[in-house]
Amino acid sequence: MFATATKNFVEEVDKDGVLIPVSSLNDSIKILSLVIKRRRYWFWQKPKYLATDFCFNDILKGQPILPVLTETDFIKYNGRFSDNMQGNIEANLHPEAVNLSVEGKDSSKLRSAFGSLKKEELDLQKLLRDSKDRVLDMSHSLIQQTKEKRREVFGVVKERIETTQPSSVIEEVQQTGALGGLLSLCGPKALKVSFKENANLAKDSNVTMELPPHTTIAYGLSELEVKPNGHYELCLMSGTHGGFEVDGSSEEQLVGAIDGHKNTANSNWLKEELDKLGSHFQLLSGLKASTRSSLFQYFCSVLKEREAVSLLESVLNQMRHGERPPLDSGQADSQTQTVQALLEVLVLSGEEKSVETEDFSCTLLALHLVISALDEMSDDCRAVLGSCCTPQVLKSLDLLVQCVTEAGEMSLSSGDLAPLTGDTYQRTELLFASCGVSLKRDGELLRTEVSRQQTDPTLILCIVVKGLAAISHSVQCHL
Repeated sequence: MFATATKNFVEEVDKDGVLIPVSSLNDSIKILSLVIKRRRYWFWQKPKYLATDFCFNDILKGQPILPVLTETDFIKYNGRFSDNMQGNIEANLHPEAVNLSVEGKDSSKLRSAFGSLKKEELDLQKLLRDSKDRVLDMSHSLIQQTKEKRREVFGVVKERIETTQPSSVIEEVQQTGALGGLLSLCGPKALKVSFKENANLAKDSNVTMELPPHTTIAYGLSELEVKPNGHYELCLMSGTHGGFEVDGSSEEQLVGAIDGHKNTANSNWLKEELDKLGSHFQLLSGLKASTRSSLFQYFCSVLKEREAVSLLESVLNQMRHGERPPLDSGQADSQTQTVQALLEVLVLSGEEKSVETEDFSCTLLALHLVISALDEMSDDCRAVLGSCCTPQVLKSLDLLVQCVTEAGEMSLSSGDLAPLTGDTYQRTELLFASCGVSLKRDGELLRTEVSRQQTDPTLILCIVVKGLAAISHSVQCHL
């Protein structure tokens, strides 16, 4: 909830800027603090920032640098955010004997009362002068451990936004629902879970966080370009990146399954990238019908939970590398329970031999692709997608994605686009527009136009739609 509040704050005051939201109250972010920037597997994923317990002087040889700071009033900030969703999903599959009905209403309210905020900035000119001919202690454990990981670089905190008075974050959540039917989760071992008919579920929570003065809610970094001999340079210009120099090259190419990221979006570029990912979508559509049905229900359930999506992305990433997810099935946290339920669908727990198979690794990578794309979507975009998340509508959205990549046109009167009427069409139009795609209607003719200013959001939308459409293939659901 604190992470959601700080992310909302950054999106409101510095969208696409340099500020990074603080993700945990446990992170101690001060000027000259060292933060590790971790680049991700897929090139379109935003990097993760990991706070450390060290400051720049801890890894610097010789006398410590004494920073010169300036403080200015920033803004007074109080935000209110609300979300309301309701739906009814029924799934019936034969001959797999999977029957599931879920209906529920969710409402959430988040109030961030940060009050008057202050900006603290480092005098970079003085830092540059003090850094002349200085070297880092390359034997320091933090440097050694970070250098071993190809995607991690150091960043030095150069500015931060902090509270000046006691403030609060308040979250109210109300969830009601009914669950019934028999669900068969099929994997290497047959696992059947039986739900009582007309079982009622309810959750009502009201949580308040009281934050003390001088709580950092956002910060900015200067990355470090580190030479093998310990000399370093601060990256001052936007678009310049730090790293550890290897064989005379200070910037390693981002490792990932997709190469050749371009700065301008067009249909040819989108088609090329989606073609590279085609095997992942085919694998998902080829899973057992009962497994796809279960996966689809869980994907629908996490669409509105940012924390659950982020946690699931992290867990699947660890699983791909053969690591055990750090989950305790006995915990009551709703996000943890949601992720644990998905892992049970895949029969991960106690199936060491299955996890090590090549087919299972491919399945994990395909699921990681889709959930990573969901993790990059904005909350508003995921909320709109959630209102369109039925197999029938997703099939139509998948055809629209094909129309986008081929720069073509389609007739709304065709049976394939029949679900896109009334409110559903308006939501579809909003969904695509939020990701850089305009739907232009001329009578019954529909054309698509891709924005050249938004590259990654368009690709992310296409990945999510094609992934969910593959999972929901032949699943019978009604919303």
